[in-house]
Parts: sequence; C-alpha cells; structure tokens
Amino acid sequence: MTRTAFVFPGQGSERAGMCTELLARRPELAETYFRAADDLLGIPLARLCRDGSDRDLEDPVVAQPALFLTSLVALEVLRGEGLEPYAVAGHSLGEYTALVAAGVLEWTDALWLVRLRSELVATVGDRVGCATAAVIGLSRRDLVRLCAETRAATDRVVEVAGDNEPRQTVVCGEAEAVSHLAEAARAAGARVRPLRSGGPFHSSLLHEAEAEFTETLIATAFRDPVLPLVSSVTGGRIETAAEAVVALRGQLTSPVRWTQAVMTLAASGADRYVEVGPGRVLGGLVRRILPGARVHTTHAAVGPASRVGAPSDTTVGPAGLPYAGGPAVREERSTV
Repeated sequence: MTRTAFVFPGQGSERAGMCTELLARRPELAETYFRAADDLLGIPLARLCRDGSDRDLEDPVVAQPALFLTSLVALEVLRGEGLEPYAVAGHSLGEYTALVAAGVLEWTDALWLVRLRSELVATVGDRVGCATAAVIGLSRRDLVRLCAETRAATDRVVEVAGDNEPRQTVVCGEAEAVSHLAEAARAAGARVRPLRSGGPFHSSLLHEAEAEFTETLIATAFRDPVLPLVSSVTGGRIETAAEAVVALRGQLTSPVRWTQAVMTLAASGADRYVEVGPGRVLGGLVRRILPGARVHTTHAAVGPASRVGAPSDTTVGPAGLPYAGGPAVREERSTV
C-alpha cells in the first residue's frame, strides 16, 4: 500500500501568480481562505498571489503569509481530488501548514502566527543587518567549524541555520560574518549562493523575539495531531499539542533539520512524497536525501491536463531539480 507524505515548502518557493491555477480550479477557495485572510491581516493576499509581481513578494511579512495560504489551498485541492496524506512535514515556514494539515492548528491561528513570526524576524533583521547563504559541497561538520572560526575572526554572529540535504547547508547571521564565511567556504571548494530571507531565521539573533512569540503561542489553541507529523526543528515526530508548541518556539533560534525529518518520514513508512505548494525545491532535496524516492509536485498534481500525483521528474530543471513544466527553479533560491 502506498503511503504518501505531504511536504510543505518554506520561503524561497514563492513566485508571482503562484495561486492562479489553483483558484481557477477551485474558485470558491478564494472566498474561504483569501478573503478571510485579507480581512484578518489587512493585506490583499488574493491579489498578490494571483496578480502580484516577484517584487511584491520580497518582503517576508507579505511573502510568508502568501506562501502559507497558497500551500493551504493546494492542500485543499489535493484533498478534493481524493488524495490524503499518510504523514506530513514542513520546512521552516512550511511547518505551520503541516500543523494545519495534521489538525493541530486552526488555519486562521496559524496564519496569525506566521504573520507575527515574519514581523519579529524582519524587525531584528533590519536592526542587525543580516545575510543568509546556501553552501553546497561541504559537510555540516565543516560548516560548523567554519562558523566558529569566522565568529572568532570577526566577533560577529554566523551560524548553521538549516541542514537541507547532506551536501547543502544554510548559514545565517550578521552580514559581515556571512560574507567572511562565504569566502572561506569557496576557498575550501564549496559553492555559495546568497539567499533572500528577509531576516535571521533559525539563529540565536532571534533570542530577543522569543518572549513575545512564546506569549502568543501559549495563548493559541493547539491540539494533538491526528496523523503522523514530523518536525523540521528536531527531525523527529510530534506526538502532542505541547510538543508542537515547543517545536514552534524552538524554530525561531534552532536550525532546520530537513535531512533528519525526511529520514523520519521514510522510517515511518512513507514511500511517496508530494510537495504541496508553488515550488519544486523540496522535491529536489527529498530526492537527494532519498535517492530513487517517488517525488511529485503540486504543479504536476493539480495543474491543467495532468493527473493527481503525476511524477515530478517528467522534466529536469537546473542543477537536477525536477519540475513538471512551467518556469524552471531559479538557482539562487533555496527554502528558509
């Protein structure tokens, strides 16, 4: 029996017009989700997701709620086609969509948390002056060592912010330190790609934001998950509402452990992976973590003239990342 895991992307997968096909297929979802979200946040998310430009989505305070809603609509479209997940996980921001899919959070509560999280991170980022980069070709252990050496040399913060797959690690910190580390990583033979994150996600620079965010988490209703839910913070299962609260609190300052999360999904019995959202980044990461895995994308699953669950490797984009038609994955993008 096939066991399908839904995986939800983080920031970096957003793109202009990302919800156009989904809402064309299920126009009633614009009322159900986007109009309610517009009223709740005061942001014209429906217009931005259908007609906005990439420039409109550069601000994480806009991009993150927009991506969360697009992934949520994609989830509803898939469920409407009869495809239910056996297990779920989300990368960074995508963890909030996974929590909704697993019945832990109401979607409006998750949306509000996403908005608050992005505002807190952006505020710290504006004050500190931060940068984020993906390093390809060095082990996590080597990156941890380079971070320590850079911090000693610059007296500035730079840390591992995400383990995306065995040979791709995200670093984040103060801009001077990230630049210094990038030079050291290139000298060691790695490739380095600057990322647009909008703030110091998953770093100790966010300690000052923990108290306010924790107060809101405590005031929010959480429930135990109704299906297997894997955390990208710990890489392990979330079994209770209390564990979900701890995971979201820790997500502010802890690195993403995506490799371990995918391995946990596989160990739980998942043998097919559907990337639920506008991007194709996670599909590429899953295939690097689990060579030979059956990976699918929402674009393939719900796009016109395609069947639900069509494989994502019908075409190959840059750097081997699979996509099923449409624009190729831009190489400077990762997910945070």
